[in-house]
Amino acid sequence: MKRVLFLGTAIGLIGGPALADVNLLSWGGAYGNSHLEAYAKPFTDETGTAVNMSDADNPATPIKAQVEAGNVSIDVASVEYADAVRLCDEGALETIDTSILVAAEDGTAAEEDFIDGAITECFVGTDVYSMVLAFNADKYADAKPASPADFFDTESFPGKRTMRKGAKFNLELALMADGVPAAEVYDVLATPEGVDRAFAKLDTIKDDVIWWEAGAQPPQLLADGEVNMAYAFNGRIFNAAQADGQPFEIIWDGQIYEMEGWVVPKGAPNLEEAMEFVAWTTAPAPQARAAEFISYGPPRRSAASMVGNIEGGDQPMGPHLPTSEANMTNALGSDLDFWVDHDAELNERFNSWLAS
Repeated sequence: MKRVLFLGTAIGLIGGPALADVNLLSWGGAYGNSHLEAYAKPFTDETGTAVNMSDADNPATPIKAQVEAGNVSIDVASVEYADAVRLCDEGALETIDTSILVAAEDGTAAEEDFIDGAITECFVGTDVYSMVLAFNADKYADAKPASPADFFDTESFPGKRTMRKGAKFNLELALMADGVPAAEVYDVLATPEGVDRAFAKLDTIKDDVIWWEAGAQPPQLLADGEVNMAYAFNGRIFNAAQADGQPFEIIWDGQIYEMEGWVVPKGAPNLEEAMEFVAWTTAPAPQARAAEFISYGPPRRSAASMVGNIEGGDQPMGPHLPTSEANMTNALGSDLDFWVDHDAELNERFNSWLAS
């Protein structure tokens, strides 16, 4: 189980005791802050229910451990789509009744307002994020990298890179860098030859990679000058550039997008409050508000037009979202079914490859 860092006291109503608690497990950083500002605080203001927030490198890990131990303290957690399906299949999550979800402002039912796949038996989507390539613009003043192929071209674009430690995302990126069109990546990766091809491509930059496990690491590695390029969550790079003034630029070509969302662990101690939190925070307005804090697109169609300026500024957030039309030109949707079926075996091979 990964160490869980508790952030402090509940967010309660000023002047009176909280009526109940929701124990929320998030990811920390700018993403966790969007949950705090757009979801937790307004939910408490509206309902009187206090929210205790904590972080984990990957909330799916402590969920599984707590359920297996029969000692569940988490009420609601933010997890990646594939992890939600896996945990649901394993019986580690509560079923979420879709009738509790809030309709769009024009009356459109929630199930019709969410994009395809954003609601499953145990999961309600909160955002569309992506893994993107990024670079420190100060390091490449003359020619700037612009594609997955450039990320793997250490001769034209020298310097260390950083990538997430694991098979997912990296194998797809490697194939795109090797010339496979985004639309054909999973067809190729579904074959033994395709997997070999992806690992062979990763071999070409293995000695130039620093591997990260927590989302906060890539922008820090870029800022510290330990790497010149990164493969990271788009929101982390965006926040470092916008809030911290770092000279980082995102390469949208070859982005791999996926959803994250809420799940409720089996045996959640405050089940009623957990479901109320899920319903309230996945309404269109809170989702649009969250997107103003971090550049992850809302999975509700009606929320897209509600997203305003970047929080604290006068620039629109829309162009920075993965779901922006201009950013989707050569985008790849992460294949849920593929990773549910192959995650264990490909990660085992990845770990063996990394150790060799």
